[in-house]
Amino acid sequence: MTLATDAILDASGLNCPEPVMMLHNKVRDLAPGALLKVIATDPSTRRDIPKFCMFLGHELVEQQVEAGTYLYWIKKKLV
Repeated sequence: MTLATDAILDASGLNCPEPVMMLHNKVRDLAPGALLKVIATDPSTRRDIPKFCMFLGHELVEQQVEAGTYLYWIKKKLV
């Protein structure tokens, strides 16, 4: 699936909790409704990123695993 993203966060090589901390900072800088692609290699992001989205009200549009890389598309909440 190819989604048009507004920004990309590459957290490859980083371990918990760094990817989610970086995600929190990156989302803060995005406009409401913007689509962010996150690239990660830490398997714990499969648990942490969906929880982050649910807790803060962002939409996890899509998630994929490709050869040990975890990809997420997150739509920032509108309000």
